[in-house]
Amino acid sequence: MKKVEIYILGGFLGSGKTTLLRNIVKQEKAAGRKIAVLLNEMGSISIDSGLIEDDVPLKELFDGCICCTIQDKLESQLQELLLNELDAIYIETTGAAHPVEVLDGILSPLFAEGLEYKGIITVVDMLRWRDRNSLSPQLKQLLIEQIRHADYILLNKQDLVSEMEAAQIVFSIDGINPEATAVLTCHSAVSLADLQAIKMKKKTGHAKAEIGRHLNLSAIVHHFANAVSREDFELWLRDLPETVYRMKGYISFTNSQYPYLFQYSYGMPLFMRESMKMPLNLVIIGENLDPDVIIRELQDMEGRN
Repeated sequence: MKKVEIYILGGFLGSGKTTLLRNIVKQEKAAGRKIAVLLNEMGSISIDSGLIEDDVPLKELFDGCICCTIQDKLESQLQELLLNELDAIYIETTGAAHPVEVLDGILSPLFAEGLEYKGIITVVDMLRWRDRNSLSPQLKQLLIEQIRHADYILLNKQDLVSEMEAAQIVFSIDGINPEATAVLTCHSAVSLADLQAIKMKKKTGHAKAEIGRHLNLSAIVHHFANAVSREDFELWLRDLPETVYRMKGYISFTNSQYPYLFQYSYGMPLFMRESMKMPLNLVIIGENLDPDVIIRELQDMEGRN
């Protein structure tokens, strides 16, 4: 089955995310690719939906952020979009979104096998970043988190800062996330071909990075072919690295007729018995993860039953 590429567009309010999205849509259409867009708005109306051309499938999520209050709505909207024959889906998040929670929101075990997560593209307003020390500690930390988890960074509004200021900003951004590609832009102008080529290259290198370096988020999807022992699974959980932030999926345990919905957040597991058959997929999100090792451990667990 052909997988649909999925990209997350992040960055604080006013940084240039919507301008970037319009640039991407124009280039994707010129390349003859079929894409869809999902806009997440904190309020009850959309300001940006009129900027997306009518022939591009569009879904909107209002009154909340993907990362906390409307994940169930997100799943249904993504399922509807996947009914179209698509090459890619672009999700523009709210300015208040945290990258870890956004990635957690889009990778539902119900359709994770049909998606190919490509990465987070973060737009940074160079003026706001230059003046970040005037912001509240909470907002400043959010900006840092949006940068730290990015795969590709647009340092936008280059025309509004001096060359010396731009050099200082590049240096500070590289100190937070040296693994990401960072480019200076005006009006979020970036080549789609360059962006996609760098994504593919970075995806292959994540597992080889040295422990302790700033890494970008990765997502692992495992499909269980068989039931596993709950005791074995819980023992496996205890040995997980601290850089596993989120897990969710459906797991069939031996001696149980129906699977369990499993959720895991920063070391805290939760099991909920289901009353019907569900796709036995498990999504694992974290940093510095070796997918080969994790999948082999899960397969070994299945082989013992």
